[in-house]
Amino acid sequence: MGKDNQQQFFEKNHVKEINLKDFFDVIKRRFWIIIVVTIFAMVGAHYYSGLNNTTPLYQTSTRIVVGSEGESMSTLMVMIKDPIILNRVIEELQLSKSASGIAGQIEVQRLEESQVIMISVTDSDPALAAAIANTTASVYKTEIANILDFKEVQLLSAAVENPYPINGGNQNKLLLIGGVFGLITGIGLVFLLDSLDGKIRKESELEEILGVPVLGVVSNMNRKKLAVKKSKQKDVELRGETVDLK
Repeated sequence: MGKDNQQQFFEKNHVKEINLKDFFDVIKRRFWIIIVVTIFAMVGAHYYSGLNNTTPLYQTSTRIVVGSEGESMSTLMVMIKDPIILNRVIEELQLSKSASGIAGQIEVQRLEESQVIMISVTDSDPALAAAIANTTASVYKTEIANILDFKEVQLLSAAVENPYPINGGNQNKLLLIGGVFGLITGIGLVFLLDSLDGKIRKESELEEILGVPVLGVVSNMNRKKLAVKKSKQKDVELRGETVDLK
């Protein structure tokens, strides 16, 4: 039983090696198809990203400390985006935007239930985004003291220009997706064409079809060499000689 198991083990490994070799042979035979399909897919992804090209957006943040807790903190956070505050920001920066437009660019977030409030601004101009964030924080500190007589607001850190767009990686992602899609499609197409190809390229394929072992192989005949050989044979026959031509 031990020898039989070993023989079965080696036969299975031999089959796996043959199948793996056949796999790479198929890819190697039509590798150019994979390359062409992958290139076309990446070109298509690049063209699509060009059609859907969006304006790069930049985001930056400033932080303030508000000395309040509970419901008072929630009220103070809401007032950061109030038109009273934002209209002053528009006046100071001389912007041609509305208060609601600025409010849509601002995100207010409390950091981990602390007294630190982060004011984030998104804009197509990184310098303007930083200016809006810093101006909003300073105007808020002044106006909240006048409106609610609340003076427990301190500027913690100013916003700086962020040179990296938050939506800049979309094109690279599309190119990567296009490349992977083209590679997979190309490999699938190669194996589809191979399955439809009826040519017999190996002795093993012929043995599998006929069910009998191959006893010999006839090499490819070269037409030029065959013509020369026939010409020599005729010359020998005319002279009445018997020569073994090779």
